[in-house]
Amino acid sequence: MDRPTAQLVIVASRGHDDERATVSWTIANGGLAAGLEVTMFLVSAGIDLVRKGAADHVRMNPFDPPMKELIEGFMARGGKVLACPPCARVRGYTQESLLDGVTIVGSAALHALIKEGAATLSF
Repeated sequence: MDRPTAQLVIVASRGHDDERATVSWTIANGGLAAGLEVTMFLVSAGIDLVRKGAADHVRMNPFDPPMKELIEGFMARGGKVLACPPCARVRGYTQESLLDGVTIVGSAALHALIKEGAATLSF
């Protein structure tokens, strides 16, 4: 009998101003590589990194990949990216402002993943 794929949800609130943003995306990519289903739930300044063009020239740590590479690689390998509606709205972001594949959705989507057994991390 096949076991269900383990899930990981990362709640990321850090943006351009904090190296922990890179850490959250690095751990998310590592989760995919480990065979987990990984969802990033972006809140506060975390949503700034998925605004179109915002991560194009961001590299917070010279020993880590560029932020654009982390985000694009995560999404290309099937990682899901969800964005908090009030956090988007307060910044003037609409669905069209964000990278293709990012979904503005409320916390009920996060809670559903947790109810399914997802482990959570927060940055």
